[in-house]
Amino acid sequence: MPALERPSEELSIPLKPRRARLAGDTDVLVVGGGPAGLGAALGAAAAGARVVLAERYSFLGGNATAALVMPLMSFHTQHPPAEPTGDEDTLLPTDHGPGDPVLAGALATLLERLVKAGGALPPTLHTGYVVPFDPELFKLVALDLLDEAGVRFLFHAFASDVIGEDRPEGVVFETKSGPVVVRAKAIVDCTGDGDIAARAGAPHEIGRPEDGLTQPMTLMFRMVEFEREHFVEYIREHPDQWRGVHGLWDLIRKAADAGELDLPREDLLFFATPHPREVSVNSTRVTRVLGTDVWDLTYAEWQSRRQMRQIAAFLNKHVPGFKHSYVAQSGTAIGVRETRRIRGDYELTADDVLVARKFDDVIARCTYPIDIHNPGGSGTLLRRVPRGDAYDIPLRSLLPRQVEGLLVAGRCISGSHTALSSYRVMPVAMATGQAAGVCAALAAGRQSPPRDVPHREVQRELKRQGANLREVV
Repeated sequence: MPALERPSEELSIPLKPRRARLAGDTDVLVVGGGPAGLGAALGAAAAGARVVLAERYSFLGGNATAALVMPLMSFHTQHPPAEPTGDEDTLLPTDHGPGDPVLAGALATLLERLVKAGGALPPTLHTGYVVPFDPELFKLVALDLLDEAGVRFLFHAFASDVIGEDRPEGVVFETKSGPVVVRAKAIVDCTGDGDIAARAGAPHEIGRPEDGLTQPMTLMFRMVEFEREHFVEYIREHPDQWRGVHGLWDLIRKAADAGELDLPREDLLFFATPHPREVSVNSTRVTRVLGTDVWDLTYAEWQSRRQMRQIAAFLNKHVPGFKHSYVAQSGTAIGVRETRRIRGDYELTADDVLVARKFDDVIARCTYPIDIHNPGGSGTLLRRVPRGDAYDIPLRSLLPRQVEGLLVAGRCISGSHTALSSYRVMPVAMATGQAAGVCAALAAGRQSPPRDVPHREVQRELKRQGANLREVV
C-alpha cells in the first residue's frame, strides 16, 4: 500500500509554543455533532443552558451522515413474531413482532421532523422497526432543530486538547483560522472515541479483553437504479439465499471461487432507504484496525474502497436487480464501531444486557441485541435482550472516573466490549446524549460538577422533555 509508513515511536520533533484565540464562553460545550451530540445539545438547551456544539465536519449527523450508517436500528421491544403478512419488505428486518418504543424525547422529535420532510420512514412492523432515512435530509433537519433550540455551532473544528489544570475548563479546536478555544462550565464528549475524556485523563479500555481487538470498520455506500422487483423475484425462487436483510451465500461462493470476490465476511447485508430504487449496502469489513490510529484509519479507507469496488461489480454481474445499478455515494469516512470505552462510575456488562437489568439512576433504555462483528475475521455474534423487555443505562455510566466537569455520551460510555456492541447504535447514542446534556445544563446552573447533580433531577428534566424512563420519578 502506498500510504505513509508508520513511524518509529522513538522519533519525534519539538513544536514551538503557541496561543489560541478564545472563541467564546458558554454553559455547556458539546463536542461532536453526531446523534449523541444532537441529543446533548437539544437536551442542554431545553434545560435552559447556553450551548455551543463543535463538529469536525461541515455538517451534522456523525456516523448517520458522514459514514452513511443507515438505517437507525430498532429501539422497540420485541414480542413473539407476528404472523407474516406476505408484503414485508425483503430488505428490512422481519424477525420483529409488534414492538413498543423505549426511547422518545429528542429522538422522537428528530424522527417526526424527518418523516414530515419526506426524509425517513416511520418505524413499523413493515420496516422491522428500524428507521430508513435520507442522509442529506438528515443534515438539514438536524440544522433546523439546532437553530430553533438556539444552539450556537462551529463546523470544521477538530478537537485536539483540553485546557484547565484541576478539571477541563474548555477545549482546543484546530481550524483553518488557527487554534481556537471554547470555554464552558460543563463539557459533553460526543466524539464517539472519547477523545476529550481521554485528553482530560479519564481511564479507558479498548477492545476485547483477550487481545484488545475491536469490532471491524465498515464503509457503507448507496446504490441507485436498483430494480427491487427483480431482486424480490430471485429471493422468492431461492428462499434459502436470503434471511431478513442478508444472504446471497451461494452467489458469493461462486464469485469467490472464480477470483472475483475476496471479502472477510460471509454474506452481503442490504437495507432499504426511503427511495424505492435505492439500497444501502453494509458489506465491507476491515479487521484488526483501530479508529484512534491514523495509520490504521488510512489503511481501512484504502482497503474498504477496494472492497466496495469488488462488491459493486459482483452485484452488477451476478445479482438480479442490480444489472444497471451503480454507487451513487459512499461514506465521507469509514464507519467505526468501537474504540475507547471511558471507564465510568458504573460499567455496563453483558449480563446487564441479557437479563434486562434495571437501575435507579436510569437515563436511557435499550432493546438492541448484543451484536459483535468478529474482530478477527468473518462471522457475527447475536444475543438478544429478553423479548418484551429492555435494559437500563444508568447516569453513572456517563460520568468518567477521576475527571470532573465532563460527561460522555454515545458509544464511548462506560461498559464492557460485549455490552458496547448493544448500546453503540445511534438511537441509544442520541438518548444518552440528551441525558448528558441535561445533566451538564443542571450542573452549570448549580455551578457544581455533573457528578453532584442528583439523578432524580436529571430524570425529572428528561421526562419533562418527553424521555421514556419507565415510572422512576
